[in-house]
Amino acid sequence: MRTHSLLLGGLVLLSACTSQTPAPAATGSGSGASAEAAGAEASGAETELPGSGSGAPAEGSAAPAEDPTAAPADVAAPPADAERSASGLAWRVLRPGTGTTRPLAADTVTVHYAGWTTDGSLFDASYSRNEPAQFPLNQVIAGWTEGLQYMTVGEKRRFWIPVELAYNNRPGRPAGMLVFDVELLDIKSAPVAPADFAAPPADLTPTATGLVTQVTQPGAGTTNPGEGDLVTLHFSVFNQQGMLEHSTTMNGDAQTSRVDQLPGPGWVEAVRMMTAGEKRRAWMSNELAFGGRPGAPEGPMYVEFELVSFEAMPAPPATPPDVAAIPADAQVTASGLASRVLTPGTGTVHPTATSRVEVHYTGWTTDGNMFDSSVTRGTPTQFPLNGVIAGWTEGVQLMVEGESRRFWIPENLAYAGQPGAPAGMLVFDVQLLRILE
Repeated sequence: MRTHSLLLGGLVLLSACTSQTPAPAATGSGSGASAEAAGAEASGAETELPGSGSGAPAEGSAAPAEDPTAAPADVAAPPADAERSASGLAWRVLRPGTGTTRPLAADTVTVHYAGWTTDGSLFDASYSRNEPAQFPLNQVIAGWTEGLQYMTVGEKRRFWIPVELAYNNRPGRPAGMLVFDVELLDIKSAPVAPADFAAPPADLTPTATGLVTQVTQPGAGTTNPGEGDLVTLHFSVFNQQGMLEHSTTMNGDAQTSRVDQLPGPGWVEAVRMMTAGEKRRAWMSNELAFGGRPGAPEGPMYVEFELVSFEAMPAPPATPPDVAAIPADAQVTASGLASRVLTPGTGTVHPTATSRVEVHYTGWTTDGNMFDSSVTRGTPTQFPLNGVIAGWTEGVQLMVEGESRRFWIPENLAYAGQPGAPAGMLVFDVQLLRILE
């Protein structure tokens, strides 16, 4: 099954906009939900959705074509017996559903579909891929967001979607009114914010940072993850309006991250309180939640966590005593690259500038701050030597397999002042594990 999140695979499923506004159903996806809901408003009351009708096909409607990608006879315009909503969306039921529940805008649906322009040209179809599509309803074009909220599982409808509810003639997108046949196969309901999402219960005590948490399910152990440990989490994030910003539970895939690389300081603090198997909810200020990161949701957040598991990672290597400056016994090349062998190697072959190598490494700035380490991740790194900074390309060619070497890399051979990259001379300890090719 094809799962769609922020960048949806089928052309038709791409949202007409670029930043998400969650549906007002107190119930969005993506690492922070960054695609705009192009949908009609969700009332949250399924019985009040317009156009729900009886679920029966209109009298005299034609049976679906045997080939689901063949253009329907009424592709050019909505027929007289089509139902219409106030937005201008038109539809006709081709096959009644077997359920009674309809999706809300924040829910994730699984569908088969085919889409045509009004001249009968097929531009996208999950049928052609022999694979249903799955996506949150508030991350697709407005006609889909509205129309699928009228459907029940098992139902098939034909929609005539006006241009303003489709791609609004955006360059590179199908133009004009679009026609879709859609089968609703499954609905996965989005998590709903609890009644106290906006403020914690009065009997809970905040931490020194202002974080408030509450255990909802005890864990299975007594050990808590450290900042450098690897955690696997489920989480759902709600804003101050109770709207879902993001949830890993919608597609069932938990997220794995180092604790110190979680989205904000409140996440780090909360997760470090937990044990494996524990569920905990947290109320966070804007600063604790996402820290004002560009593109992240803003304002206080309510977050529900489940710590599925965690793995203790190796402690960071000690900062070298000679990190601040090149020692007198270091070898210095004509380029200014300095190095010192820490452990001799066991091989005799040196890699070339185009070799692919496997290494462990740790990098520091000259004030002793570690900024990167494969050692703390517990996994060696592989890369082509012509795809890294110049100091690495030159320096690793001096090594043989099994060797460990410390490099002092001048700024012009490192990141040369690139914004966001470590600045100044950098110091690396590198262990060459293998020359791969």
